[in-house]
Amino acid sequence: MKGLSEFERKLQQLKTDNPGFEKRLRDVIRKVLGHARANLRKDAASGLQMQSDPRHAYKAVRFAVYKRLFGGQLNILQSRRAGGETSYTPPRTLKPGHRGGNRRIRTSRNLDKYEGADRGFILRWLNNGMTKTNPRVIKFTENDRRKVDRWNKHPNTGYRGAIAARNWFRGASLQELQGVAGEMQTLIDKIIKDEFI
Repeated sequence: MKGLSEFERKLQQLKTDNPGFEKRLRDVIRKVLGHARANLRKDAASGLQMQSDPRHAYKAVRFAVYKRLFGGQLNILQSRRAGGETSYTPPRTLKPGHRGGNRRIRTSRNLDKYEGADRGFILRWLNNGMTKTNPRVIKFTENDRRKVDRWNKHPNTGYRGAIAARNWFRGASLQELQGVAGEMQTLIDKIIKDEFI
């Protein structure tokens, strides 16, 4: 009789409405999603075909653990909390006697003031491509000729292209979640075993 009551007590502890078991289960979900996020961050530059990422946009890959349900998600959505602005200035490549290029001092650009997780818009632009950006073209004059001024005697083609969709995040995140499913199962089994031993 004593053994049966002990077994029933442990079954009660394993119920998901038990605060102790619920916390341990959410900790497992948080740990596993953290591993998946780390892998996605490593793969962000190559998956989105970024030549470089000096402002650490890869940090915008985030995860969330649900409060009411047991589960979570990976995303590149905009965070509700904004970080502080930084004073980043791109390096200038001007050399003595150098013609063209960046001789003129750049005006302030808001895009340079964001870093890390706040640069999630870069990941979303590259991931969604033309669905979010319009093709870029040179403006034409009233007589339908390319704009010619004293700095631009021989204008080149007017079409500047558009950002092509990479569609990286959906497939990569699903693959990572499938990859960590086994790890989650192992950790949950360990919690259950600990309760019964």
